[in-house]
Amino acid sequence: MRLLVTGGAGFIGCNFVRHVLAQRRNARVRVLDKLTYAGSIDNLEGVLDDPRVEFVQGDICDQAAIETAAEGADFIVHLAAESHVDRSIISAEAAVQTNFVGSFRVFEAARAAGVSRVLHVSTDEVYGACEGEPFVEGDPLNPRNPYSATKAGADRLAHSYFVTHGLPVVIARPSNNYGPWQYPEKLIPFFVWRALSDEHLPVYGSGLQIRDWLHVLDHCRALLLLLEAGEPGEAYNIHGGNERPNLETIRLILDELGKPESLIRHVEDRPGHDVRYAMDAAKITALGWRPEIEWETGIRATVRWFAEHREWMERSVARGKAYFEEWYAGR
Repeated sequence: MRLLVTGGAGFIGCNFVRHVLAQRRNARVRVLDKLTYAGSIDNLEGVLDDPRVEFVQGDICDQAAIETAAEGADFIVHLAAESHVDRSIISAEAAVQTNFVGSFRVFEAARAAGVSRVLHVSTDEVYGACEGEPFVEGDPLNPRNPYSATKAGADRLAHSYFVTHGLPVVIARPSNNYGPWQYPEKLIPFFVWRALSDEHLPVYGSGLQIRDWLHVLDHCRALLLLLEAGEPGEAYNIHGGNERPNLETIRLILDELGKPESLIRHVEDRPGHDVRYAMDAAKITALGWRPEIEWETGIRATVRWFAEHREWMERSVARGKAYFEEWYAGR
């Protein structure tokens, strides 16, 4: 099993690489990562010592770089992305280039390399806000922010490459991931970082927006299953079965850290903020996958991980200092 993992030094990528190495002893993994603010060699601590792993610094938007990286690969797991909604609101340029143009480059490289499978990792946000029954894979895509729009575009591009060129691509649509090595712009690590310093937690609007939380290790199990057993041309929802209002998650973070709820500060909501995301995951469940990590247990363990890795968090935040200063000024 020879894999190319794009974005392998990012949050989900580094966890997936670890999972594959642990579960498939014959795996050979090439990691391609641009090493932006969110991707770091720090995230691959202990991994790069494994002789089965090769790291290549490169940009998926560079056709020569992605084609060279794809040479000899049996499978491509495409995780490289600009994944933060807030950043895409400030400027959509990076999201458009990486998530759409970069995905185009990956699909072209996959065609040239003749790979057996491409796993394109998307998001539940492509469906837009859920106002009724959880979304199923055949529902229309209705993204409502620049980030999710670029991911939806890449989903359709992936499907077009299956229909037009026969590219064996499978699309994964996970819900909100959480777990170790997540960049501290996302809710859980961001609020852990601020709470540890007794800084207020800027909660958008009412804080009652509902998200379905999926532990990254459950997600990695699903990705490996889809890589090996997913049907080309199909999309699969991956949910955690843990729909919770953001305030409930935030209060659990504070409880685990022994910090007061007085740190919570409600601020102006972000533009186009979707109230609820929800998906039906019967399709992947039929393949034998189910989430195993219980919500409260997983959240508490994740909070402790970040609290025990404050130096990692400080280095991570420093790489994105300009964003934090711009977006949270006055909040």
